[in-house]
Amino acid sequence: MVYEMDLSIVEMKIPEGCNIILGQSHFIKTVEDLYEALASSAPTIKFGLAFCEASGDCLVRAEGNDEELKKTAIDNALALSSGHSFNVVLKDAYPINVLTQVKMVPEVCRIFAATANPLQVIVAETEQGRGIMGVVDGMKSKGVEDEEGIKWRKSFLRKIGYKT
Repeated sequence: MVYEMDLSIVEMKIPEGCNIILGQSHFIKTVEDLYEALASSAPTIKFGLAFCEASGDCLVRAEGNDEELKKTAIDNALALSSGHSFNVVLKDAYPINVLTQVKMVPEVCRIFAATANPLQVIVAETEQGRGIMGVVDGMKSKGVEDEEGIKWRKSFLRKIGYKT
């Protein structure tokens, strides 16, 4: 049997000063469990999250503690319309602050991206539905860091408090 597939690129909306986590999960319970994991991860975190239901009513299910970020996550989910995908739009926290907790949610199968960079999602569509094939996160490499680049990286990580 031969099947056809269409590929498209969907650009994720990431408001200024925000990050996004894009992942795949397997159950409607994801929305509530992600909310709890995020809300308990960082005291100042603001976020919106949306999950694309893959069967039944095939609705976008959403939660969050910031209405604008929740709306952005819903818009991203509707643009993706890829079953079992979720996106979390974060403010006042970074993926490094919450990624471990997100990965520990039992329904989470994988994380495609966690970034503030422009993010494009490669989506495949078949007769059955839509799915995420991969992501484009960032620019093409321009070279290898030199001694000055190493010093800058080490200094920067200490300046922002991630290394001592």
